[in-house]
Formats: sequence, C-alpha cells, structure tokens
Amino acid sequence: MAKKIGLLILIIFLSIILASIYGFLHNQISYSISTEYFTEFKFDQFWSVKYTLDFPRMSAGLIGIASTWWFGLIIGLIIGIIGFFQPTAKIMWKSSFGAIIRVLLIAIGIGIVGILVGYLIISNINTNWNLPAELIDQKSFLTAGTMHNFSYLGGVIGLIYGILYQLKIKKTNAQQRV
Repeated sequence: MAKKIGLLILIIFLSIILASIYGFLHNQISYSISTEYFTEFKFDQFWSVKYTLDFPRMSAGLIGIASTWWFGLIIGLIIGIIGFFQPTAKIMWKSSFGAIIRVLLIAIGIGIVGILVGYLIISNINTNWNLPAELIDQKSFLTAGTMHNFSYLGGVIGLIYGILYQLKIKKTNAQQRV
C-alpha cells in the first residue's frame, strides 16, 4: 500500500513535469507560427508572466508552462488513482506510465492536426472573428490559436484513451488470475 501511494505521488509529479515540458515546447512552435498570437493575445492574457522584447520566446515558454502544469496535475491524479486499483504496484506503474505516454502522444498528434485544420480551414473561413484589431497576419494567428485549442482537446481525448487503456490492463490481469 505504501509503495502504491509513493507511485501515485510519482505519477502525479511526472505528469506535471511532462505537461510543463509539452507546454513550453508547444508554445515555441506556436510562437514560430505566429508571434502576434503572443504579442496581441497571450502576453496580455498572462499579464502575470513578465516578458520583455528581449526574451519573448522565454516568455512564450513560461506561458506554456503556466497553461499546462495544471492539466498535468489533473491527468496525473486521474491516471494515478485509476492505476491505484491495479492488483500490484508493478502493474500500477506499467499501466499508469503507459497511459501518461499515450495521453502525451495523442495531445501532440491532435495538436499537429490543429495546425493543419487552422491553416487549411479555420483561417480561410470568412467570418467576423473577434480578433485583435492590429493583426498583420490573421491566418497565422488563427492557425496558432487552433493548434492551442486542439491540443487541449487532444489532452482530453488522450485522458479518456489512457483511462480505457488502464481498465483494459486491469481486466486482462483479472482474467489471468481466475
């Protein structure tokens, strides 16, 4: 029992770290797609993250961490608690770690799909978007924004898949014990 509690804490911590790294790197990519997404939107949205014109990429990365660490906490808690019900600590670790990696890969994949959807579809829709008035490159701004939204969607879809993955492992182990 104590080993499982320790693993639960480790799973939560690992999930927060991976989500933070993901957020940092994700924002480096979206900053490359549209600096205006940050200068005209994200920097104002995250006013508590100090940024300067000398280090805008670092500021974008810090905003990425601030945007994702909490999602990692939620994912780690859910995945860890479900893993806690595995028959052994070894299976708990295997199923939980596997679920976290699957969540991460699905979020990355759906984020990439978001870039494509943003660039090919969303940015070409002619509608009255509520966008900053000073935009120079609306297409890139919408592409970066779509990538962000799809990444959160990918996290949710990944979490659902991760839960199902763990339940399948639990069921397989239960059948093997009978």
